[in-house]
Amino acid sequence: MTQPVPQAQEGQASPKSRTTALLLALLFPIVGLCGIHRFYAGKTGTGILWLFTAGLLGVGQLVDIIMIVVGTFRDKQARMISTW
Repeated sequence: MTQPVPQAQEGQASPKSRTTALLLALLFPIVGLCGIHRFYAGKTGTGILWLFTAGLLGVGQLVDIIMIVVGTFRDKQARMISTW
């Protein structure tokens, strides 16, 4: 019998850094398009998707950059990556 994965509690922040995620996504475009920022956040599945589709042809990459800057990007456990 499988147990449900616990959801992050409201207001719980990720230990990951927004600065690092943004640098991986923005300052290194080839690395960013490979989804390295998603691997950093623990999102391995979508990281692989970004790797093989060049960040969903750049559109997904742009959405991720906006989400990181605004502070709504989440890690694998659905915790906000909010600390700069």
